[in-house]
Amino acid sequence: MNDEATTPSDEQEVIDPVTLEILRNQLESVATEMGHVLIRGAYSPNIKERQDCSTALFDASGRMIAQAEHIPVHLGAMPDAVDIVLQKDPKPGDVFIVNDPFAGGTHLPDITLVSTIAPSDEVIGYAVSRAHHADVGGSSPGSMPPGAQEIYEEGLRLPAVRLVDGGEPNEAVHDLIRANVRTPDEREADLRAQRAANARAEERIGELLAEHGPTLLDAFDAVIEYSRERVEAELDALPDGTYRAQDILEGDGVTDDDIPIEVAVTIDGASIAVDFAGTAEQVTGNLNAPLSVAKSAVYFVVRAITDPEIPPNHGCYEPVSVSAPEGSVLNPDAPAAVVGGNVETSQRVMDVTLAALATAVPDRVPAGGQGTMNNLIIGDRTGDFTYYETIGGGFGARPHKDGMDGVQVGMTNTLNTPVEAMETEYPLRVERYALRPSSGGDGRYRGGLGLERTVTVETDATVSLLTERRRTAPAGIDGGEDGATGENLVDGEPVPAKASVDVKAGTTVSVRTPGGGGHGEPAERDPEARDRDRRDGKVDDE
Repeated sequence: MNDEATTPSDEQEVIDPVTLEILRNQLESVATEMGHVLIRGAYSPNIKERQDCSTALFDASGRMIAQAEHIPVHLGAMPDAVDIVLQKDPKPGDVFIVNDPFAGGTHLPDITLVSTIAPSDEVIGYAVSRAHHADVGGSSPGSMPPGAQEIYEEGLRLPAVRLVDGGEPNEAVHDLIRANVRTPDEREADLRAQRAANARAEERIGELLAEHGPTLLDAFDAVIEYSRERVEAELDALPDGTYRAQDILEGDGVTDDDIPIEVAVTIDGASIAVDFAGTAEQVTGNLNAPLSVAKSAVYFVVRAITDPEIPPNHGCYEPVSVSAPEGSVLNPDAPAAVVGGNVETSQRVMDVTLAALATAVPDRVPAGGQGTMNNLIIGDRTGDFTYYETIGGGFGARPHKDGMDGVQVGMTNTLNTPVEAMETEYPLRVERYALRPSSGGDGRYRGGLGLERTVTVETDATVSLLTERRRTAPAGIDGGEDGATGENLVDGEPVPAKASVDVKAGTTVSVRTPGGGGHGEPAERDPEARDRDRRDGKVDDE
């Protein structure tokens, strides 16, 4: 293929709507296929079963052009990782690895690979995959120590470095990673799966370039512009004004002191500005969240209150600005601990931003969902195994419909680990996995039910819990009742929302997740719906 075929037109071609739709779908199918390759090639249950990973395509200037429908907290923060790589003079055949939360990452277990796409020795874009690795070292198995006070306790920290240099693997980086994690063979296999996913993207983009020529590169700009125009039109139809809300996090794992999160959301014509002034200063524990995580949560909310059919790419982000004070819990300074910020603080940012917008768009905002990822990590210190899972709960009741039961809510979109997979892969036995009756808030529309997952640990191990909504309930809306709070138990005894416990073989761990808040006055609930709730066992006898 000659250079002319790989260079965008000097005067960008106007692409007709039918061709643009075909190209957009082809690009999105490439991102989706990347995800399939990663999931099928991964070794760890966290990726191959729970699908705790995300994939996307970027153009040569670092703008996202297509993504698979994976994990919101991954996808919204990916552009920061690509921006860091662009500063490293990437060349054809390069694959960069990064997880540093202060230089393009989110938290250390989320490892991102950024590969150049250069079908004819000219970089025309980037393939990006991000996956949650079940262990990256640190002070406790699973690399999510609840009491961490510095990032150094949370695992191996990788700035953007070449994992593959011009097509040649950088064995020194591979050796460094293997030497600093508890499950090196699993890490190596999962990284191979990420490399394979990125390589598939380059292969498919090369095929599309051969088919469409420079029109493909013109389409990169066109799909971004299309999404930007549609998001701006949606925002322009919303009522202008500044909308405020506040909420809290329930301690940082070091103390139980409330951590306030405050937001002011300003809609001004076709733009939206989200300012977290008034939010707490960064904390000693690990609930600090890099600004990229806050951006992810805001982008998710904007997507939720606008047309969800708008193609997700850089154009969706252009009308959105996000700010937080430097040194705050949403924009911390190194070497702050941050591992809980990605999973728990992101949920609260989403909650408070949605709550602020409930006044502006009441017909699009649900009651409070479970507001936590209910992180459960079980592993041994010898490196034999590390199990990690986020556990679903109640989705808040919607303006015209009940909330969903036992689902991932908000910033995560993973599956559960099947019981059969858990018991095959780990020395764990599942004793109970069920919905929690009456955990959803009552209302005209009932909040979704939380879950109970009870596991017996069949070997000596360390159990870590990073959870929220254990004392502050998911809020009802418009007269609806709050959902139930969650609860963590070890051998039947309550343990804190954020805890690490060394246990003996035979110990039982139970996680009871929060329910969603209700929507509307309970007296207005349809009697037939109440009868159905009782028949389905969703409520205790009323």
